[in-house]
Amino acid sequence: MHGDPSTGTGRSAPAPRSGDGPADGSRNGLPVGLDDLARVSGRIRDAIETVVEGKPRAVRLALTVLLAEGHLLIEDVPGVGKTMLAKALARSVDCSVRRVQFTPDLLPSDITGVSAYNQERREFEFKPGPVFANIVVGDEINRASPKTQSALLECMEERQVTVDGTTYPLERPFMVIATQNPVEMEGTYPLPEAQRDRFTARISMGYPDPAAELEMLDAHGEANPLDDLEPVAHASDVRALIEVVRRQHVAASVRQYAIDLVTATRNHPELRLGASPRATLHLVRAARAYAALDDRDYVLPDDVQELAVPVLAHRLLPTAEAQVERRRPEHVLTELVHRLPVPSPRG
Repeated sequence: MHGDPSTGTGRSAPAPRSGDGPADGSRNGLPVGLDDLARVSGRIRDAIETVVEGKPRAVRLALTVLLAEGHLLIEDVPGVGKTMLAKALARSVDCSVRRVQFTPDLLPSDITGVSAYNQERREFEFKPGPVFANIVVGDEINRASPKTQSALLECMEERQVTVDGTTYPLERPFMVIATQNPVEMEGTYPLPEAQRDRFTARISMGYPDPAAELEMLDAHGEANPLDDLEPVAHASDVRALIEVVRRQHVAASVRQYAIDLVTATRNHPELRLGASPRATLHLVRAARAYAALDDRDYVLPDDVQELAVPVLAHRLLPTAEAQVERRRPEHVLTELVHRLPVPSPRG
């Protein structure tokens, strides 16, 4: 099997079982609120930033996706810290973590698991794959074949795996963090639209500024700071914080604003594929988490605007004419955000 355990907690992925822990926004019988979310998310953010220097926006977006129960696609050129961010987030939470290096010969069963015949018991038993973990880090996901990529579709959307007619639930929280290099075309298979649509957000790391790069040389010159990163939160903490995010208030006017923004992408002349209804749902979920990280119990139109590009852009396909003119979906979204009227957040 190509998947190899990460060292987040030293534990391998658990056998398939349903999520445990509190489901009512509490932990150990005590209510959990925005103050707890700010404290725990702050510890996770600080831990990640000891490894990833000079990228506060990327770190915040990663935390937003985690608390929105989504999946993250990190796309950028080689060597800018895509895998480092994914590993740092995974190791900051004391939960089961697995890393999979995607390669052309990777099989779907290498991800989901396989039913093997037990000679002693004379029956088939299921051996879970690396997807049975709280956080799954997929390196260079576009190097795997479309058949293997599609093995993640059910896992990401329904939080379950079906093998040989038997369905196994995945433990919550469950998050896929995938990386891909957009400039390498040899031996790669671009993610199909259906798979990209299942990622809540796509972020690009970008090159660090000179000061952050100098700090990186000092921090990474003698040792890898990832080796010293200790978990600062537990999986049960994340489950409780997710319940806090679910309780965030989204006014009817803000919900309508998100729908108007998504609908505008479907009617734009420079786009041949607009955002899906799933994109609207992901946008509102992410806006709830983004507001909670700002210590607010309600969503502002500003939250929707801030998340429009990372949540929607990777789902859009430009027309041939727009591609010739080098008009990217990000440009279209930015114009739509400036053009659409902004509603009252309390309406």
